[in-house]
Amino acid sequence: MIHNMFNEDLLTQCRKPHFKRQHIDPIPLPEIINKKEEYKVEEIKNYRKQGYSIQFLVYWKEYGNEHDQ
Repeated sequence: MIHNMFNEDLLTQCRKPHFKRQHIDPIPLPEIINKKEEYKVEEIKNYRKQGYSIQFLVYWKEYGNEHDQ
């Protein structure tokens, strides 16, 4: 079994943003359908071939660009 360890002396307390543009809206909760989390795709922004498969860059509905995968 692997245990992750982190030196808590390196942590700093979170501070509230000073400017409005620094505010990040809370991310919406996923829908639960048949006991599974489901997310809606807004747009496929890009794609690429990786070996024999294709990878997609997904923009999730109701999420910001920072959540693209």
